[in-house]
Amino acid sequence: MTDDFFIRAMLGGVGVAAVAGPLGCVVVWRRMAYFGAALSHSALLGVALGLLLDINLTVAILVFCLLLSVMLFLLERQRLLANDTLLGILAHSALAIGLVAVAFMEHVRIDLMGYLFGDVLAVSVEDIYFIYALAVIVLGVLVVLWQPLLTAIVSEDLAAAEGNPVAKVRLIFVLTVAGVIAVGMKIVGILLIISLLIIPAAAARPIARTPEHMAYASAIIGVASVVLGLLSSLYWDVPAGPAIVVVATLVFVIMFAWPRARHG
Repeated sequence: MTDDFFIRAMLGGVGVAAVAGPLGCVVVWRRMAYFGAALSHSALLGVALGLLLDINLTVAILVFCLLLSVMLFLLERQRLLANDTLLGILAHSALAIGLVAVAFMEHVRIDLMGYLFGDVLAVSVEDIYFIYALAVIVLGVLVVLWQPLLTAIVSEDLAAAEGNPVAKVRLIFVLTVAGVIAVGMKIVGILLIISLLIIPAAAARPIARTPEHMAYASAIIGVASVVLGLLSSLYWDVPAGPAIVVVATLVFVIMFAWPRARHG
């Protein structure tokens, strides 16, 4: 029974990684890494609002990230500012407001480091149900939108000409990314969740021959990173979230170095 927490951590981490990999491929292809980082950094404000309203923090973070993603989507369409400027302002201001709001809540005990860098070993049974329910939804969305997403990546004009609702597809995808970030931050934290989206996808690129192959490979790399990262955390007594990201980074380096070394 003493190892139940580790089993829950493994199940939760694997569930998030399995869906973050394929989703991260589209994020990489569409060059939306900064969008993901903006959402993840802003999630701390969702934590503060959840504490203030005394509601489930996972639900609060999920709702806040979904609302913020819609706001970002609408603001990007207005073209009042360059996208990277807009994302930078919203990301860092929301993170700062969240930190200040949490600091004012002296009556609430909060593990700020756990939210910033993850607390995968605190994953509950309810969290696992939530993670896998979301994973099923996200994978279903990806299956339905896969071809429209790929066409829009090549050319949004071509996608529109083929009858694809480009704006609607992009909004659904943005909401999907927000959902994975909101749930996955418990695994590796606010500051590192984007790594679980980006690094496995980037590591899969050198060995992938098709978009589908890259999606499958990124899921496998993400799951392997979680398993090896958690085992490393247990063996060397290091933080679990950063350990997962370090393993994923090592895989990325190996994937890029190995073909060059073989042909060098």
